[in-house]
Amino acid sequence: MKTVADIMTKELITVKKEKTVRELAELFVTHRISSLPVTDEKGKLIGIVTESDLVEQSKSLHLPTVISLFDWVIYLETEKSLEKELQKMGGRTVEDIYQPELVSIKSGASLSEAADLMSNRHINSIPVLDDGNLVGIVARIDIIRTLLA
Repeated sequence: MKTVADIMTKELITVKKEKTVRELAELFVTHRISSLPVTDEKGKLIGIVTESDLVEQSKSLHLPTVISLFDWVIYLETEKSLEKELQKMGGRTVEDIYQPELVSIKSGASLSEAADLMSNRHINSIPVLDDGNLVGIVARIDIIRTLLA
């Protein structure tokens, strides 16, 4: 049975949070990839940035839903979510748009575990961590390729 280690990309391209959005877009286009691990100055994984994070910059602003009740205005969404949306839309660097909430997997995990994680979390790629170190990245396309082998 194949594991994540068998199909993951090991020659990683990573990005620092100081990179501009334009430089990030160039990396996506040049290398034909859809997500990049974000690392700090010591090379430690701190998040992931995807094409979707870039696309969100061009979307229409969603204003929070409110209920008016007895001259009160009650917000149904947090002020924090609106603040995050505005930050992404006006983002100039990776730091403004990347996702610090990480989903990761170990290199010894099975392909079905990786597929389940991607499906359940609605994500296209997962950083591979062993002992807290970034050792690769596995994407949906890597799993699909195994179907052809």
